[in-house]
Amino acid sequence: MQIAIASDHGGFKLKEKIKEYLNKKNINIVDFGTYDKNSCDYPIFAKKVCAAILNKKFERGILICGTGLGMQITANRFKGIRAACVSDTYSAKMSRLHNNSNVLTLGERVVGHGLACDIVDIWLKSEFEGERHQKRLDMIDKL
Repeated sequence: MQIAIASDHGGFKLKEKIKEYLNKKNINIVDFGTYDKNSCDYPIFAKKVCAAILNKKFERGILICGTGLGMQITANRFKGIRAACVSDTYSAKMSRLHNNSNVLTLGERVVGHGLACDIVDIWLKSEFEGERHQKRLDMIDKL
């Protein structure tokens, strides 16, 4: 699996920690920016990752900002993206099992580095259960 990752300045440090963690696990990641802590606009980076997923270049993406909320709101504007802002491992797992989330958003100011890596690990390992949950996703798509 190849993972797209991006952050704004508020999530830069956490993005770098997650990249380091995933590299140690030999998980292939591509960084869509930002590449430093200079102030920037999160919608630019959310758009890059979501476009890459929708173009089928990546199966999943991780977006990080100060709270994770701006990235989540932006990502969910794209039809076919199901972004979940997560700050605990249970929600990470359930966002995959029941909601088939394809984008994980995290807040650097909300979760510590260790917890963030645990969240990412569980999110990547969890698989969508389908069946009754797919019916609900189909209902959402028709809204």
